[in-house]
Amino acid sequence: YLRQSLLRPSRLPLSPQPYSRRRLPLPDLFSGLVNMVRVSVLADALKVMYNAEKRGKRQVLIRPVSKVVIKFLQVMMKHGYIGEFELIDDHRGGKIVVELNGRLNKCGVISPRFNLEVDEIEDWVGRLLPSRLFGKIVLTTSVGIMDHEEARRKKTGGKVLGFFY
Repeated sequence: YLRQSLLRPSRLPLSPQPYSRRRLPLPDLFSGLVNMVRVSVLADALKVMYNAEKRGKRQVLIRPVSKVVIKFLQVMMKHGYIGEFELIDDHRGGKIVVELNGRLNKCGVISPRFNLEVDEIEDWVGRLLPSRLFGKIVLTTSVGIMDHEEARRKKTGGKVLGFFY
């Protein structure tokens, strides 16, 4: 049959599958039924900031707000990696508008939040940051949320939240 169809170009060749075996598109069973669960507010906030920085944006909107995100942003602002940020209370989850200054190369969350003792800080700095001279690891300690240098000065350990450089 194939030879005949090649000899007679006016006749179109058959499709590879007969009509009864063609796959029809399945109905979208999950449209509107599945809502994604937000696992980490901090991870989402840092990912939004990193993506906006890569695109060259000057401002970024972060939502929802948490105390940990605010403290993390304060540490970043203290070291000059971001500009000022403004908290917007919308009686829901809240929003933060962050001014970006182009200095942020990478930021991320370390999950799970590993325990970190004071003498282990240097190992984590070598593992996470590109250089000892720039970049910070953010820890949550019993004294509060701070960067790794401040934790070393106060001689306190804690749990690793994330990093930025």
